[in-house]
Amino acid sequence: MSTQVILPRIMQVGDGASQDTPTVLASLGCTRPLIITDKMMVELGYAGRIQKCLAEHQVSADVFADTVPEPTVRSIQAGVDITRDGDYDCIIALGGGSPIDSAKAIAILARHGGTMQDYKFPRMVIEAGLPIIAIPTTAGTGSEVTRFTIITDETSDEKMLCVGIGFMPVAALIDFNLTLSLPPRITADTGIDALTHAMEAYVSKKANPYSDSQALSAMRLIGPNLRRAYHEGSDREAREAMMLGSTLAGVAFSNASVALVHGMSRPIGAAFHVPHGLSNAMLLPSVTAFSIPAAPGRYADCARAMGVAREQDSDEQANHKLLQELIALNAELKVPTPAQFGIERQAFFDLLPTMAEQALASGSPNNNPRVPSADDVIEIYQQLW
Repeated sequence: MSTQVILPRIMQVGDGASQDTPTVLASLGCTRPLIITDKMMVELGYAGRIQKCLAEHQVSADVFADTVPEPTVRSIQAGVDITRDGDYDCIIALGGGSPIDSAKAIAILARHGGTMQDYKFPRMVIEAGLPIIAIPTTAGTGSEVTRFTIITDETSDEKMLCVGIGFMPVAALIDFNLTLSLPPRITADTGIDALTHAMEAYVSKKANPYSDSQALSAMRLIGPNLRRAYHEGSDREAREAMMLGSTLAGVAFSNASVALVHGMSRPIGAAFHVPHGLSNAMLLPSVTAFSIPAAPGRYADCARAMGVAREQDSDEQANHKLLQELIALNAELKVPTPAQFGIERQAFFDLLPTMAEQALASGSPNNNPRVPSADDVIEIYQQLW
């Protein structure tokens, strides 16, 4: 059986890659870009840096900085209106997963119309939107190399998964320098998000030899460097490894799919506004413990790739070390429980049946080595508290 691999047409990776934006635009025949980002990227000067770089090549770029941390239908529509009114021929998506996810949705709606709900899974979006040049500023989501976007419908609190080649950026400029100023909390949450992508891609029922190679490489980069980047943000070697690891993990899950962690993560984020990477981190140890019996060899490979188990360890030993590592990592990186995050207990427990239903409806749990029942999902949610 063959595997279809979908990637950006152009990938520029390494020190200073973001400064090649003018050359990439020229190669795509684009002359009127809109930078879609958030207010933090403006305040840190990153958006201005891209504008200055473009201006030196006689290219003017406007900025839309009103994306929100968990993109909503309303926040997307604001960007669509700006994009349509401005006659732009491409979008530069600058920031973490939220600005890039926002840009993907805006690019499709601005060109093809309709509402975000029209494009949610199981529809496969094959239409080409405005070309997107993605410049990630976190080592986490891998959104710069995926054919997914997640947008919240604020009327129902549903996190809508939108899938298809139409959401794949045409170019990704992966410059670790843009992550050097990330605070520890964001470094931790996005880093565990990337680790989750790599692990879930590797154990997914849709895994294939290509995605396996990317996932294992990602874990080899992330495993030894996440703590380093968290404790010392200026560690360039660790930041570079995390950035490349995040991108490779994105390639892996975009071509193999995620599994139970992501299926259960989205309802927590939608209902209680927990950042996506953080809700993944909350879930990763418990979901891994639940899933290991169905794929002990695969999870043992993860432990070895991350450097927490030795090649000569048995699968059982490796998996024991993997679970210890995931628990220790959450403790060291100060990942809160739902209670510590400030979620009200009664609200959380009252919503468990609904969250379980939403998790299973997302489709991701069906890719898990061990496919859960609704009762299994509820039990895992309860363990998190």
